[in-house]
Amino acid sequence: MRQRKRIGIILTLLLLVMSIHITASTEELMVQEDNVNVRSGPGTNYEVLGQVHADETYPILQQQGDWLEIQLDGYTGWVISDYISLNGNNPDSSTNSESDSTIDSVPATSPVYDADVDAITIQHEQTQIRKGPSTEYDIIYFADKGDRLEVTGEVGEWLQVKTDEGEGYVLKALLVKKTASTSGLAGKTIVIDPGHGGDDSGAIGANDSLEKDLTYKTARELEQELTMLGAEVIMTRDEMTFVSLSSRATVSNVLDTDAFISLHYNSVPDLPDVTGIGTYYYHDQYEPLARYIQTELIKESGDNDRGMGFGDFQVIRQNAKPGVLIELGFISNPEIEQLLLTNAYQKKLVTGIVNGLQHYFATN
Repeated sequence: MRQRKRIGIILTLLLLVMSIHITASTEELMVQEDNVNVRSGPGTNYEVLGQVHADETYPILQQQGDWLEIQLDGYTGWVISDYISLNGNNPDSSTNSESDSTIDSVPATSPVYDADVDAITIQHEQTQIRKGPSTEYDIIYFADKGDRLEVTGEVGEWLQVKTDEGEGYVLKALLVKKTASTSGLAGKTIVIDPGHGGDDSGAIGANDSLEKDLTYKTARELEQELTMLGAEVIMTRDEMTFVSLSSRATVSNVLDTDAFISLHYNSVPDLPDVTGIGTYYYHDQYEPLARYIQTELIKESGDNDRGMGFGDFQVIRQNAKPGVLIELGFISNPEIEQLLLTNAYQKKLVTGIVNGLQHYFATN
């Protein structure tokens, strides 16, 4: 809300099928690669919650097939075993014995609660409160950092607490104070510019989708992901508003902007089979930002690589901060248009952009 008020003030001033659940046989895993996605469930069809990076270690809660559930800063998530090691070796689920969903491997830490008191203080944003005392149960509530919850019981490594949604359970290990995010995006100011808007519909798709709607859809997904990773996100427009090109650049220039991302979709109605993604920069010093984002977008999406290069677009030409303009696909291609309307593919695009930003900030 603070961010939206802030950008509102700026724009006003500018006039703008079966799986076996098994208990992991080791306490911790080590990540072997950078930018490994952490998902909400054991499969690539689940939502990306964040990322982990090479040489980081995390406690294992349980394993399901090729996926392991790990404890992170205030939440739990799943990583695929391809990019991790257990005590230096890749996990082999065949060596693990079948069991129920009880967590018997919780790190030795000092939870921020006292067994003799009747309330706990939540230490991290979006801490998961579950329906029962196991990760097998659904999440019923996300508690915010600083929330004070009444403790009504205790089951093994879980505390029963009262929330606004009724009684639930929180894993004791999630009540531990940890260090700040290592995502590389924490504290960064990212300006997201959804192309077009208001009376300016932009390109029109093969089945009448509007570019302005798609750019805003992508922008909101990207905003949520970056915010979760600790970035401060500013949107140049809301869903219904038109903002001039000069005002969009000015928003970036007047803030302490670390990256400006302008989102667009392409259209060539006379060539309905054309596909591909392209990323553009104007100022030479920002070529690495475009290169990292383009590389990761192609890796995640699998779309045709139209490359990255110089682009004489006003929003990046008049922008003094690191900025790129991305053409995320051709809505004049009926198949691509339908793909772009799906949440699953939108998440792939967002993951590509986020990965590119992380690579850029890691090297600049």
